[in-house]
Amino acid sequence: MCGIAGRFNYDARRPIDHDCLVAMTDAVAHRGPDAAGYYEGPGIALGHRRLSIIDLATGDQPLANEDGSVQVVFNGEIYNFAEVRAELVELGHRFRTHSDTEVIVHGYEQWGPRLVDRFRGMFAFAVWDDKARRLLLARDRLGVKPLYYSDLPGRGVVFGSEIKSLLQDPEVSRDWRPEAIDEYLTLLYVPAPNTVYRDIRKLPPGHVLVAEHGTVRVSRYWDLEFSGDGDLSEDDYLEQLDALLRESVKLRLISDVPLGAFLSGGIDSSTVVAYMKEVSDTPPVTIAVGFDHAAFDEVQHAQTVARHLGCEFHPLVADPRVEDLLPKLAWHFDEPFADSSAVPTYYVSKAARELVTVALSGDGGDELWAGYARHRVEQWEQRARASFGSARHLAGWIGQALPLSVKGARSLRHLALDPDQAYAVKHAYGMFEPDAKRRLYTRDFAHSVRHADALSSFRDAYRECTSRDPLDRALYVDARTYMIDDVLTKVDRMSMAVSLEAREPLLDHKLLEFAARVPVSLKLKDGRSKYLLRRILERRVPKSITERSKRGFAAPIGEWLRGPLAGMTSDLLLDGRLGNRGIFDQREVARLWDEHRTRRGDHPHRLWQLVMLELWFRQFIDGHPQRLTRATPRSTQAPGNQAVLPAAWTPAARTVTEAT
Repeated sequence: MCGIAGRFNYDARRPIDHDCLVAMTDAVAHRGPDAAGYYEGPGIALGHRRLSIIDLATGDQPLANEDGSVQVVFNGEIYNFAEVRAELVELGHRFRTHSDTEVIVHGYEQWGPRLVDRFRGMFAFAVWDDKARRLLLARDRLGVKPLYYSDLPGRGVVFGSEIKSLLQDPEVSRDWRPEAIDEYLTLLYVPAPNTVYRDIRKLPPGHVLVAEHGTVRVSRYWDLEFSGDGDLSEDDYLEQLDALLRESVKLRLISDVPLGAFLSGGIDSSTVVAYMKEVSDTPPVTIAVGFDHAAFDEVQHAQTVARHLGCEFHPLVADPRVEDLLPKLAWHFDEPFADSSAVPTYYVSKAARELVTVALSGDGGDELWAGYARHRVEQWEQRARASFGSARHLAGWIGQALPLSVKGARSLRHLALDPDQAYAVKHAYGMFEPDAKRRLYTRDFAHSVRHADALSSFRDAYRECTSRDPLDRALYVDARTYMIDDVLTKVDRMSMAVSLEAREPLLDHKLLEFAARVPVSLKLKDGRSKYLLRRILERRVPKSITERSKRGFAAPIGEWLRGPLAGMTSDLLLDGRLGNRGIFDQREVARLWDEHRTRRGDHPHRLWQLVMLELWFRQFIDGHPQRLTRATPRSTQAPGNQAVLPAAWTPAARTVTEAT
């Protein structure tokens, strides 16, 4: 696991500043604290920060072919590298290391941009072809590893694992998009392929970018195809699922450093740990985190699983100083991000890093196996839509007349919507919905975002799914949007914040291709979500685990806002700087905060969104001109190769400073 950064100038005579390259690379030192490496040539510069996992002795980067004409920097793991290496050796290629990086070098020589088809893993990499003066950027199929780029028309391309690397380049603008703020307030994050910055984009999962001859081309090389017509027996599906899970977990145990797993006691993480126990010679090291708040603590459930499976178990009951942590979270995410489960994810990653360098997680089980409540609701709505026929609009009118406190009122309202929109809006509950935005926005800001459409990517994905089954379409939407932009972003940033590599066995692309073929009747059956996964797990853990209702990996943010975060929240929202941005009506912000603080209302997610947004503004926008005139590193390498992070919030100074 690593961090990469670089720049390609179309004009080879135009040099790239060495100090800027170092600043771009050091900005992601937390992703790779073990080593730094650079490649610099006419109009090209590549930087790499290494977290040593495989081939500790000879795996440094950038890595080149024999004559130095192909250079690679790589973030991630290619789990089938031994198989690909053997194929390349048969084809005449000679290897000088045992690292998975070198299969990218020779794979590009052999197959060009189609080398990605051969790889099974999580990756984001850059290949520089000196002879062709071509830069290739590639991102793994599911987007487990991030990759950002800025296309500078007529000049070149700047790229990096995190946005903060790109911001070190003086030609990359910090101009932000008003529409991105609207998207963020709808969803908790800014959806791909855009970012909050006007000139910075996310390379979508399953895509490659080729920059050459003054142009940039982005193309898809993989997508999930939901057939919706699988016809095997339930036992046959179970047998195939068992084999794929076993293979996926075993591949992700390849490591030259200590390895463990996150364990919450839920279906997904318990499944991963159960297979780790079966395919490993030693009991897995498992880590769980909880809070001193019964509604948010799952340590006991995790301990039940660990004891039953005979795992080494390390529980942590976090007593977080969230007022110190939130500025660090804002710094690591680079753009507004308000999924509060980032807090427990950070703490479980931090606890794991004290024991291991690699941790397996259970992410991805809900999105492809119908694990969310919205999947059950979607199935009910589709049946109701078919039953009501043309009368569905009348049902929608009745739903509009009912208060949302009445159970089922939302679903009735959805019946009047087209199916793609009805599913899209399910991702926006509890945040700033349209009526709340009308109260929140100033007149000028509302006018500037009048054409914003935060849910367009959800509707597009719904329509593009190859299956006609509504639940398949819903799962495809989740895999294309929420899973990538929220879940995987959160896990990547929080694990990398403490230099921990997180691996997701449930997101192996072969396993997902299988899941896409499984009929929805074996994913959501008789009201039981993740039906096949539960049946697999029933063979391995107590029934009390498999029959538990789903609980999100959440934190008690409502009480934190009223307690340890009260002073910081009041200062951030009411000291005048937020109001002076011209985005929000300060009276509405004050109303939300006062109602929540005095318990006359409950607005935890909305206030969390506003707090994280203002922290982002103060760290990344305030004090920085819209365009820099010279490279000004915001992050330097501290003793012990640890990246410099913002310190705690200091109300007296009303700013976020940098400190270790």
